[in-house]
Amino acid sequence: QVYLMESGGGLVQSGGSLRLSCTASSNAFSFNYASWHRQVFGKQREVVAQTWPGEDGYTNYADSVKGRFAISTDYAKNTMYLQMNNLKPEDTAVYYCSTMDRWGQGTQVTVSP
Repeated sequence: QVYLMESGGGLVQSGGSLRLSCTASSNAFSFNYASWHRQVFGKQREVVAQTWPGEDGYTNYADSVKGRFAISTDYAKNTMYLQMNNLKPEDTAVYYCSTMDRWGQGTQVTVSP
């Protein structure tokens, strides 16, 4: 199956921005639903953003990130992005990308107050 790898995490100040990338080993993003999730230690993993392939470009976001995060996909590069703006300490978590029942290793995002 497809292999996924996240990158772009790091430490930022509250109000700052980060762009996460998820690169796939195949063109899975061109044909399948994909998503970004995040997880804090000791808590349940939660969906952050969702995307469906096609010209329609359907997307969906968790209420907690609406207006601040944006999901997009570069099909030619087999890469999915998560643009995160106006970050808050509550956004601190390990972020994972997923498609075809596969997950990346995760990338840490830490937002300082």
